[in-house]
Amino acid sequence: MVFGFGGGSSSGGSQMSMGGGSATSPQIEAATAELDMITDVFNRLVSSCHAKCISTRYLEPDLNKGESVCVDRCVSKFFAVNAKVGEKMQAIGQQAGGAQAGAGGGGSFF
Repeated sequence: MVFGFGGGSSSGGSQMSMGGGSATSPQIEAATAELDMITDVFNRLVSSCHAKCISTRYLEPDLNKGESVCVDRCVSKFFAVNAKVGEKMQAIGQQAGGAQAGAGGGGSFF
């Protein structure tokens, strides 16, 4: 993840000074894409676990014990499944990369 980009003018060069180095446009685009993906995962997590665990009748300002335990379990399961899917996709990507390398390709699935 790339942090530390301040609010600067986007009109100008394709480089932005950061600390002692410089960030090129592809780096900024990659950081923006990663932030978008993380935001999407967070929004899906919140939406899914809220729908499963929290009653639509808000009787108390805080979560009750049952809701709190449900949310904890839901988040844990969400990340466990997310990790397994990531591992599976990585394995598929490596297989595709190996098949392409054997056929003269060289790129990977990702």
